[in-house]
Amino acid sequence: MKAIIPVAGAGTKLRPHTYTQPKALIPLAGKTILSIIIDQLKDAGINEFIFIIGYLGDKIQDFVKSNYPEVKSHFVTQTDRHGIGHAISLTKDIVGNDEILIVLGDTIAEYNLSEVLATPYSMLGVKKVDDPRNFGVAEIEEDGSISRLVEKPSIPKSNLALVGVYKIKETELLYSCLFKNIENNQKKYDEFSLTDALECMIQLGASFHYFKVPHWFDCGKKESLIQSNATLLKKFGGTPTESDDYQNSIVIPPVSIGKGCIIKNSVIGPNVAIGENTVINYAIIKDSIIGAYSNLYEIVLNNSLIGSDAEVKGVSRNLNIGDNTAIDLGGSTK
Repeated sequence: MKAIIPVAGAGTKLRPHTYTQPKALIPLAGKTILSIIIDQLKDAGINEFIFIIGYLGDKIQDFVKSNYPEVKSHFVTQTDRHGIGHAISLTKDIVGNDEILIVLGDTIAEYNLSEVLATPYSMLGVKKVDDPRNFGVAEIEEDGSISRLVEKPSIPKSNLALVGVYKIKETELLYSCLFKNIENNQKKYDEFSLTDALECMIQLGASFHYFKVPHWFDCGKKESLIQSNATLLKKFGGTPTESDDYQNSIVIPPVSIGKGCIIKNSVIGPNVAIGENTVINYAIIKDSIIGAYSNLYEIVLNNSLIGSDAEVKGVSRNLNIGDNTAIDLGGSTK
């Protein structure tokens, strides 16, 4: 079993942060989106990974090689972004005929992965959503099989959205359908859709079953990323140790504070994740994500996302500031 993780997207909905940092490496509950995915797959026994990289791909490679030297990792570059279907097609030579598990690089979901891997079927993760028109949608038979898949239907016949986790047994047929769609220029919304290739497989006789995902964390936008951070802090634990010394400060769990941070005269928490080597003085921060090597002084933050190596001075609420930014809210911005 090989795992494929597409992380080539530009993450436009999380700009300005994704100008300098791949979306998959944005900090979340003391980890990164990508590390949460890799750890989950490793715990289920998967040790070979294919990362589809593109925008800022060197940072993905450096992160994986530095933090996961023990896994067998391959890196495939998607030079032109033509959708997930096109991205997966680039991995054929590495996959061969092996079974694969595809997990989209912004998909954090809680489910019984070991049980999914043990089933004799190809499996797709689904979750009920209020408005399925923005997702791939699965139509289900009574026996639990999937009868049809539709990408972003205008009139959905099901509210079961594909969450971005796909276990594929018939990989040869998958790649055949992917290449067929690319050759015929069969696009949806100007991209080659993985959903369309899976539907092609169903039409050619492949059997797919579904599994329900109880918890699916949206990491695509600032607001939902901060909500996911709060939920995951509770899951992973977020209480400073007794050895942590934060001068004249109050820390309200759950929080995650990186190594080397200096915190003085502040109130931190709840639901705050802070990257390493960040300095905070005279601040009140809750429900926020702060990057590494940042400097915050005389600031009140709530529901904010601050990038790495940022400097913020003044008083504000609800910010969205990228990496390598210096802001004085009482004066100029650079």
